[in-house]
Amino acid sequence: MANEAHPRPCDIGHKMEYGGQGHEVQVEHVRAYISKPPVDTGRAVIVIQDIFGWQLPNTRYMADMIAANGYTTIVPDFFVGQEPWHPSDDWSTFPEWLKTRNARKVDKEVDATLKYLRLHCGARKLGLVGFCWGGVAVHHLMATRPEFSAGVSVYGLVRDAEDVYGLQAPTLFIFAENDAVIPLGQVSSLTQKLKDHCKVDYQIKTFSGQTHGFVHRKREDFTPADKPYIEEARRNLIEWLNKYL
Repeated sequence: MANEAHPRPCDIGHKMEYGGQGHEVQVEHVRAYISKPPVDTGRAVIVIQDIFGWQLPNTRYMADMIAANGYTTIVPDFFVGQEPWHPSDDWSTFPEWLKTRNARKVDKEVDATLKYLRLHCGARKLGLVGFCWGGVAVHHLMATRPEFSAGVSVYGLVRDAEDVYGLQAPTLFIFAENDAVIPLGQVSSLTQKLKDHCKVDYQIKTFSGQTHGFVHRKREDFTPADKPYIEEARRNLIEWLNKYL
């Protein structure tokens, strides 16, 4: 993702060699990856991709992790067939590319996914998790859609506008202290505005020494000292879903 005023690209970090435990399905006009829990619980989570797309193995790994904790988990292609960003692409074109993929215009895909989850998976309670670009989408949806009981926005860019602080349901925000994409000043602004405007439960956690993507795309300069932070953030994500979903 990137700062909206001055877009900057993300480092893909470490791309996992991971095949996934779920399978792909057609959800109306989009393809999706779906992973089922060991026992059906009537609870489902929509995972929203980062700029590297719905097929990124790292994102499917996270979906499988969420599913293993009792949630039917689905990763729709929110780019609707358009190419995701590739690390080999010309970074100078990134700002223009980003304009064609608006993280706040995902309602059509969300509606199709909700219908699928209710009709085919028996979902009764619904949550959201998003990474980077997807974190922005989660923030938008948690402020505008009452269908969701819980949301987790993982290093999603903070939009400086009043319409995203009236959250509809409990939302966890995860940030990295050394994020080159999201300055800590933006996190501080979010903290203050949620304090002023938000009527539901929320939490903002900033992880010391970590960089953008640390929860699901650790960088190549990852060290063993980072591992506890990655594990804690993933645990916090699941705990938030367990608490409110």
